[in-house]
Amino acid sequence: MIRVLSIVPYQFLPPTTGGAKSIGLFNHYFSRLARLYCVGVRKNKTPAQPGYEILPLLSDNMLRYVNPFYFFKLKKIVLREKISHLVVEHPYYGWLGIWLQKRTGVKLIVHSHNIESLRFKSLGKWWWKLLWWYEKAVHRCADLNFFISQEDLDYAMDHFRLKPAGCAVITYGISRSAPPAPEEKKTARAEVCSAHGIDSNNLLLLYNGAFNYRPNIKGLECILKEINPLLLQSGIAYKVLICGSHLPESYRHPEAFKEKNIIYAGFVEDIDRYFLAADIFLNPIGEGGGIKTKLVEALGAGTTAISFQNGAIGIPEGITGKKLAIIENGDVKALVEKVMDYSSLMNESIPESFYQHFYWGKIVKKAFQQMQAIG
Repeated sequence: MIRVLSIVPYQFLPPTTGGAKSIGLFNHYFSRLARLYCVGVRKNKTPAQPGYEILPLLSDNMLRYVNPFYFFKLKKIVLREKISHLVVEHPYYGWLGIWLQKRTGVKLIVHSHNIESLRFKSLGKWWWKLLWWYEKAVHRCADLNFFISQEDLDYAMDHFRLKPAGCAVITYGISRSAPPAPEEKKTARAEVCSAHGIDSNNLLLLYNGAFNYRPNIKGLECILKEINPLLLQSGIAYKVLICGSHLPESYRHPEAFKEKNIIYAGFVEDIDRYFLAADIFLNPIGEGGGIKTKLVEALGAGTTAISFQNGAIGIPEGITGKKLAIIENGDVKALVEKVMDYSSLMNESIPESFYQHFYWGKIVKKAFQQMQAIG
């Protein structure tokens, strides 16, 4: 059994974002295959039985990202626990991982959730190029690099000059290994409609995201200002459910949209129930990097999804059947037309190949084998 130390630079327990959920579930499944220790921030709320040991050694202060004294604490853990592999989530602690790699001989794995510098470039940050050079240096020093999608891997190999043998796609996953039963979806739909006073004859549209992230806010604005006005003109009976945390104050006036078929559900504890209940998941995301975890979860729940091209990055062609409609970025009219054509997709099912690709059990097994291969 290999012995792994993971460094997570921010709070991920309990998960409130797709990235945090990804790390939590990856660690949960991976701990079934290897001895895993996880170094995290003090704010993490440790679950009762995480399956691995969580060490709250990192402060909650932003200076934690440049604190050199963590090296000495982590070096002791690496030597004491005979750690063979060090996983750095995101490139930010790459400098610390390289230091430990050089001084202890531990194998360094950088687990990338997107090309961070390009994500910040898309958000208009002037310093993205500085991060790009740092990100490149970190990946080039790693023994193994995990990328969230084939698109990210291809970019890194081309621009960071990485060797194919040192790279692998380790995507975001879902806990389902097979489609949900029709009765499960029917029950979830009835519960959600009842909870929000929605007529069962309405077409149920869903949008979800953490709204302290600009691409998600821009997606919400697209729904409210562009998509919904066209839907109102269509004459169909529908409701749009908006779920998510950190909604800005300027949007917290549900009465203003109540007569426009918009319902703010806020942060919901069981978002899976909403994915199961929805007829269509809307994903009008035109910027930001990496795979959109909420789209993977919606498809995993057997729900039809309509997405802009950028929002569908990381979803391989051919494994979603007709359950995912991809629209050119910004083409709101085409997106609404797809919503109107929903009846033609009602009886379609998502292929088994989707679950083969996105099931966590398959994903972590691949990651484990890649780690074994580098010694």
